[in-house]
Amino acid sequence: MKIHEKYIKRCIELAKNGLGTTYPNPLVGSVIVYNNQIIGEGWHQKAGSPHAEVNAIQSVKDKSLLSKATIYVSLEPCSHFGKTPPCSDLIIANKIPNVVIGTLDPFAKVAGNGIKKLVEAGANVTVGIQEDECYELNKRFFTFHTKKRPFFILKWAESNDGFIAPITREEQKPVWITSELSRQLVHKWRSEEQAILVGTNTVLEDNPTLTTRNWIGNNPIRIVLDQNNKITKESHIFDNQAKTISISKNEIRFDENFAWNIASFLFEQEIQSVLIEGGTKTLQTFIDSNLWDEARVFKGAISFNKGIKAPEFNFASSNKTQLTEDELVTFRNHDHNHHF
Repeated sequence: MKIHEKYIKRCIELAKNGLGTTYPNPLVGSVIVYNNQIIGEGWHQKAGSPHAEVNAIQSVKDKSLLSKATIYVSLEPCSHFGKTPPCSDLIIANKIPNVVIGTLDPFAKVAGNGIKKLVEAGANVTVGIQEDECYELNKRFFTFHTKKRPFFILKWAESNDGFIAPITREEQKPVWITSELSRQLVHKWRSEEQAILVGTNTVLEDNPTLTTRNWIGNNPIRIVLDQNNKITKESHIFDNQAKTISISKNEIRFDENFAWNIASFLFEQEIQSVLIEGGTKTLQTFIDSNLWDEARVFKGAISFNKGIKAPEFNFASSNKTQLTEDELVTFRNHDHNHHF
């Protein structure tokens, strides 16, 4: 079993190369092993381009070895015709006798069908290796398909004394609480998620661009909550650097189920993951609705003495990291236990 774990771990490493570019598809890595040697590997790079298994098979120089090899894949091979033909058919066509799969796919079109096809064709199939790690890899995809909502990550920076912003500011631009390194990390995070969400006040006060300008990667879709259409078209979020979705009272109801209304609306838009970078009011709405999966909180070295208080958040911290002068505390919501 240990040998299987080693190669599935490699599949996960490969799959991570696609983070931020595969939406709406999952992250998948694949490795082909013959005689304890990796003879081919690949990962899914973006929607519409070949899947991991295809790239792995294509990378094998001596195709005659495939009929004696084992293919490892972090997620069940697809069995349906989407933008690309089914991978399970390709594995069968290449007569690969052994298939080792990290975890099942909850997506209705696949869920178990890929495995069924392979078994019927005579392949020796093993499922459930490094399952938790494979789940973690695709937490966004799994949450979207099983919970019918995006995966929500809350993010804010607060001063040493618990404020998210000063009360008054000289000009319409962000007030930096954290160091440059922390800000660059946030841009990396933006490149990994499908969308980023802020409320009206953040746009009116900071006029942010919400792009990944300090990191090489895709800009997320910008989602702005603008109940009464107060935000002008001159704001940075309406430049053409990234797609922007403005949600007003025409789109959803701004009532006590507001956070869940947003979640349903974004599910309909096929958005799998959202980084919520709003102000206290927006963040608090999601916290109070228990509608969040992860929270990433920076604590800066500066103090404001007074200002806009950071969100009220009472959870035991799960992980602390020191980044130059800032502390990053990350939380996981254990109410949303991961297995489907």
